[in-house]
Amino acid sequence: MSNRKIRVLVAKPGLDGHDRGAKVIARALRDAGMEVIYTGLRQTPEMIAAAALQEDVDAVGISILSGAHNTLCPRIVGLLREKGMDDTLVIVGGIVPDEDIPVLKEQGISEVFLPGTSTEDIVDFINANVRNEG
Repeated sequence: MSNRKIRVLVAKPGLDGHDRGAKVIARALRDAGMEVIYTGLRQTPEMIAAAALQEDVDAVGISILSGAHNTLCPRIVGLLREKGMDDTLVIVGGIVPDEDIPVLKEQGISEVFLPGTSTEDIVDFINANVRNEG
């Protein structure tokens, strides 16, 4: 097993201006020993995919509260795959109706974390699902 830290990009796509949750998750991932890159607010899917490629991340965490998850998340996954990032874990956190979760998973989202999910559960999921080949 490699000593290389898991690298996670935390992104806020679209027009949603609330980033407290994303910052809490970023801090929890850092505290768990991961390297975290936070892109800031109002990122386009293209900006997120480009940053993920440039930073050579193992996972992308998308924080979304705006209701645009069915448009933005599949676009981000598609762009990552176009860039050859087939093994990159893509997870979503935020406000996502239960009926949308299976559709997002069919489109390449690995997991959806709803409000109230413990940060420990998110850390455990990333640790269990990222191939850390370093």
